[in-house]
Amino acid sequence: MRFNTELTRKLGIKVPIVQGGMQWVGYAELASAVSNAGGLGILTALTQPTPEDLRKEIRRCRTMTKNPFGVNLTLLPALVPPDYAAYARVIIEEGINIVETAGNSPGPVIKQLKASNAIILHKCTSIRHAASAVKLGVDFLSIDGFECAGHVGESDITNFILLSRARQSLGVPFIASGGFADGQGLAAAISLGAEGINMGTRFMCTIEAPIHNNIKQAIVDAQETDTELVLRRWRNTSRLFKNKVTSEAVKIEKESTTGEFKEVAPFVSGQRGRQVFINGDKDFGVWTAGQVIGLIHDIPTCQVLISRIEREAIETLAKAQSLVVDEVKSKL
Repeated sequence: MRFNTELTRKLGIKVPIVQGGMQWVGYAELASAVSNAGGLGILTALTQPTPEDLRKEIRRCRTMTKNPFGVNLTLLPALVPPDYAAYARVIIEEGINIVETAGNSPGPVIKQLKASNAIILHKCTSIRHAASAVKLGVDFLSIDGFECAGHVGESDITNFILLSRARQSLGVPFIASGGFADGQGLAAAISLGAEGINMGTRFMCTIEAPIHNNIKQAIVDAQETDTELVLRRWRNTSRLFKNKVTSEAVKIEKESTTGEFKEVAPFVSGQRGRQVFINGDKDFGVWTAGQVIGLIHDIPTCQVLISRIEREAIETLAKAQSLVVDEVKSKL
């Protein structure tokens, strides 16, 4: 048996699982492995230092999979923002027709990508932002609950509510993102109206994820309580793996009398976070992880993981259906 959802049909994938874009993780090695296993692999555009480097990575990924894959383009506040239009132009020129977008004021980039007939999966952390994205003509919404890794938004609404609100009010197919690691989660998401799931942290903990094995083992060893919310004071909240650096950052954030971001900036450096994935020291810098770490207990290949999730989800949905019986027959 196979899944047949709006997501699998429109993207041309076998299993309704999307690997979310992840900074310093979304390279060709992981994206191609996810796509080869029947899901949708995603390259992370801003992991590449320039648009031309992204072009090279797209071409490298094409040598590693013949299946569909996409590119993530996230627009975030920055003193010197990247040339988002140039990254989008490379995506278009390279014939990528599936793009995951996220972040602030995505309208111009989405318009640019839609002009090339790209399928847009836009990630949102609130129904209000999702409704705005619908007006921009996105094809799928990726509804990101408070459980998620990275930027969680400021409304603190978990997926159980967000997904049902999306089903009730948005009128656009959506994907469930944040808190998913197994087939039971996929079955639950589909039952709540989603067309599939988006997983980030779970894919970090696979053989093909291009990060140090010490970090993968740290995820396996962690509990769901081992994340920290940082930068709430500046309304740029991020969920990060709880370590020595995040604890210090939170302490400064709470105790600072000036409220100046520069006091905490050295502790939330993205470059130090990047080094974590290279040197394997989980306490060297900040790195994103969702509460789903409490559900992750092994480091499989992407093929094993996706096949397992597919099997578990089908079994879970079949078991749920078996609980509904004909009233007349049940009395016989």
